[in-house]
Amino acid sequence: MRVTLRQLKVFEAVARNLSYTRASEELHLTQPAVSIQIRQLEEKIGLSLFEQLGKRIFLTEAGRELHRYSKAISRQLLEADEAFAELKGLGRGRLIVSVASTVGFFATRLLANFCRQHQGITLSLEITNRQTLLSRLEANETDIVIMGRPPAESELVGESFMDNPLVVIASPGHPLTKREQIPLAELVKEPFVVRETASGTRRAMEKYFAEQKIALRTTMQMTSNEAIKWAVMAGLGLGIVSVHTLELELAGGQLAILDVKSLPIVRQWYVVHRHGKRLSPIAKAFKHYVLEQAARVWDSDYGRGRSSADAQYINK
Repeated sequence: MRVTLRQLKVFEAVARNLSYTRASEELHLTQPAVSIQIRQLEEKIGLSLFEQLGKRIFLTEAGRELHRYSKAISRQLLEADEAFAELKGLGRGRLIVSVASTVGFFATRLLANFCRQHQGITLSLEITNRQTLLSRLEANETDIVIMGRPPAESELVGESFMDNPLVVIASPGHPLTKREQIPLAELVKEPFVVRETASGTRRAMEKYFAEQKIALRTTMQMTSNEAIKWAVMAGLGLGIVSVHTLELELAGGQLAILDVKSLPIVRQWYVVHRHGKRLSPIAKAFKHYVLEQAARVWDSDYGRGRSSADAQYINK
């Protein structure tokens, strides 16, 4: 099968956008030029790559198979370019980072600090949920992931770099905010707003309270930490979130951390990539930066302005 890199590039753009129009805009080509490249590619392969249903186009089975190969080829070409750049001693490169939504606010600040030290790089950042992060790693669509503990059975390399305390939050006017050393058993009287079942926070919370033989009353399920915080602010219940999602709300007095016995639940943040993946020079540098500097950045950037009450839980 003799296809050109240009044809694969055009095909990948159409497959990703599922639109000839958006692909032509992205590639700065006319729509007829894009259509011609796809038609020539289909003739060489001998199979249809797209089908049109109504006004929308979809990948055929052959199209999905080619899309998988085209992404792998594009990634290998990018790695080759980065390898040649390293041999030339060029201070440039492309870094693709995906992070858990739980640590999104802190991770963006961490990346900003890193980019100030490496101004020649091009950065792509995605903030998403745990399931999507694992899918990105499986498909080799990202260089580095920052997340909770990766699955033990997966072909991933994960190194912990910082504690991730999970704390109970309430609206500032909640009666429990005036209490100290609240027994865990008292939490069963309160409604809880929780993350979806696939969330690492949800699993850690359920495991911990099951070990304590305590069943929380969950009344609402949310797909993001932001939604949990909004619900708690509105007085719809208590929540359990990573302290790394609370900096703005604590500073603004919109939320409070409850003083609960035996809490916080301390997990770890991990920097993760696929086993055997050839990290580019800039990806290696970022991984090293996270492992060596992340906790220090958190302490220096976020330690200022904390109340003593909040700090004792944040730093546990």
